[in-house]
Amino acid sequence: MVKWLGETTLFSGMADQHLRDLSGIAMVVSYKRRATIFSEGDQGNGFYLVKEGKVKIFMISPDGKEQILHIFGPGEPFGEVPVFAGQSFPAHAVALETSRLVFLPRDDFIALVAANPALALNLLAALSQRLRQFTKMIDALSLKEVPGRLAAHLLFLSKKQSAGDQLQLELSKTQLASLLGTIPETLSRMLSKLQREGFITLEGASIAIVDREGLEELAEIGKF
Repeated sequence: MVKWLGETTLFSGMADQHLRDLSGIAMVVSYKRRATIFSEGDQGNGFYLVKEGKVKIFMISPDGKEQILHIFGPGEPFGEVPVFAGQSFPAHAVALETSRLVFLPRDDFIALVAANPALALNLLAALSQRLRQFTKMIDALSLKEVPGRLAAHLLFLSKKQSAGDQLQLELSKTQLASLLGTIPETLSRMLSKLQREGFITLEGASIAIVDREGLEELAEIGKF
């Protein structure tokens, strides 16, 4: 557990003693596919890091429409903001697949932060990164049309997966459409158009970026 914690984005660079302290309060919990981890309004009594699997963070509109906010995978933290604000969770979290999570209880973690300020600096950096991601998402959903949102997401996956011009879609078309603020039918049309116009090649969930410069321009402009 100590080695794994030191490899996560949240705790990388921490001293071994601090990592051992964190390991001492950490609990590994398992969730089956589609299991609810927490719901909007639940008390933020701790936060999580994904050890294995994927977790979906989403909200439900008054008319019942689901809007995916984030998808988190191995090594990534979630649910940490309410822990420090002493508030309830502002969204829902569900396991997209069978997942193992590391849970850090709020009271124990706050005590460690009070004793080890370096933990607070790491968390501040992680929350700053999360804020940048939210800013980009709001910009994409409010100012760009679907082609631009899709192009930006493909470029993001390419960088995240460190696979050059080859990437794998991590979500079903229904889930990806929700993340991009559209419907599956529109998403399918946009993927087909990107392929027809030479931006990508598509085979199932596998995508190869053919025209990266063009895709970057599309992501910036937001439409064909």
